[in-house]
Amino acid sequence: MDALTLSEIWIYPIKSLAGIRLPQWEVKSKGLRFDRRWMLVDENGIFMTQRATPQMALLKTSLEGNTLSITHNGNAISLSLDQEPNGEPLHCQVWNDPVEVVEVNKETSAWFSENLGVKCKLVAFPEGNKREVDPNYISGHEVSLADGYPFLIIGEQSLANLNNRLEHKIEMRRFRPNFVFKGGKAFDEDTWRNFSIGSIQFLGVKPCARCQIITIDPDTGEKGIEPSKTLATFRTSNNKILFGQNLVALNEGIVKVGALLSINSTI
Repeated sequence: MDALTLSEIWIYPIKSLAGIRLPQWEVKSKGLRFDRRWMLVDENGIFMTQRATPQMALLKTSLEGNTLSITHNGNAISLSLDQEPNGEPLHCQVWNDPVEVVEVNKETSAWFSENLGVKCKLVAFPEGNKREVDPNYISGHEVSLADGYPFLIIGEQSLANLNNRLEHKIEMRRFRPNFVFKGGKAFDEDTWRNFSIGSIQFLGVKPCARCQIITIDPDTGEKGIEPSKTLATFRTSNNKILFGQNLVALNEGIVKVGALLSINSTI
């Protein structure tokens, strides 16, 4: 069998905004460093995503050192990711999970409200705050502001298999993975239980159930019907579309593009 190697690393500092591709990065227990430690919330304290606010796709991000830049139609704002937020503590919600967050500051919230055309606040999730993953699948692990799990991995062959069925090919970034690997067969990642990327050990928890975000063009913010329509024909279980594998990490450290993946056990 061909060697499995890590080909892409992605973080999404602000939940549901554009991701940032990196050559190497630090694995923390709650997810990759800076990954989804911030999010936008509406006036009711409910998390915002492209599902209901597709124009969030038009906010572009870049990282220089520990400074995140967000741009929209020529407007820009910067956020120091290693600076403690000084705003008001808030009790908000991600799906059914109550989370305690801190507003970054009112000026930043005002910028996002103006550029999205929706009144909202940018909040941060301090690293020490608690939020457990779904105990129905695994216990003893935490996550930051991601939908359910700290990490998501997808194989290049899985996307190639899907693209062979689509009239118009799509890019991996539609699926917002943290890790992408090359080698192996399509959907091999579905079966992984215990494996490593370089020196970091991971557990595969469950295949990732996909929502309508994958139908939103990341360049235009426009919704379509693909790839959900096609995935529904061959990648459904219990009425859920599955693509990619949710993970938790068993240790912390650095992962690098080109690292070998070693599969120790399968489901």
